[in-house]
Amino acid sequence: MRTVTTVAEVRDATDAARRQGHRVGFVPTMGYLHEGHTSLMAAARAATDLVVASVFVNPLQFGAGEDLSSYPRDLDRDTALSEAAGVDLLFVPTVEEVYPHRPVLTTVSVAGITDRFEGAARPTHFAGVATVVTKLLAIVGPCTTYFGAKDWQQVCVVQRLVDDLSLPATVEACPTVREPDGLALSSRNVYLGPEERAAAPVLRRALEAGAALVGAGERDRRRVEAAMAEVVAAEPLAELDYAAAVDAATLAEADVLAGEVRLLVAARLGVPRLLDNLGVVVPA
Repeated sequence: MRTVTTVAEVRDATDAARRQGHRVGFVPTMGYLHEGHTSLMAAARAATDLVVASVFVNPLQFGAGEDLSSYPRDLDRDTALSEAAGVDLLFVPTVEEVYPHRPVLTTVSVAGITDRFEGAARPTHFAGVATVVTKLLAIVGPCTTYFGAKDWQQVCVVQRLVDDLSLPATVEACPTVREPDGLALSSRNVYLGPEERAAAPVLRRALEAGAALVGAGERDRRRVEAAMAEVVAAEPLAELDYAAAVDAATLAEADVLAGEVRLLVAARLGVPRLLDNLGVVVPA
């Protein structure tokens, strides 16, 4: 694996690969890697010829009261995990390399799909995500890019910006990687105390309760959402933010569930705020 720090080095490597007829896979990350990230790298390794990953803590997606300086970092470990997962090129740029002119005057925002859920909790977050993803895809060039399904709203945002801006990328959403007790892997899990960690799988149980209700024939969105909320409410250490059943592609809500549905849940357990989701298909 080669580690590079400049836009020019990435472009040289990816352009050279494509000239040889090779497929480029790209995994953007904010570092502090776990098995969820390395599963994306493994997926890229299996399907493409040149695997590029980035480690960049993007300041634009941190809002007021969110401490950028306290975001966990461990570049040595990230480098070792990336290499073990089969990454060929690791892009570790500085903020100045990604945003050479500051303040940043040009940003990307995706309307509508970002208004609720994580967008409501963190109003500037998705504009920061959309901007950096657009920049990174412009740097890497034509590729297949891999995102974890755990952050489902983010997947929808990235897919929509790729479609709307005709970016030369294919977006692959890879399955959520979980602990044995069902907790979705997340960099935020490091902030859980022992009691909160023991309580955290309540999010997965809430999703399973909603999916079971749909599987039993329930089509009323509000009843499914109420069932998920009830499971979270039964856990004293969990403070529910939202429980929702939405269209899987648009995140739109309909009173009667139909087609591909995504169940979403977010809750605070102590300091960290965790989120999870589960896909269900409602038979015609």
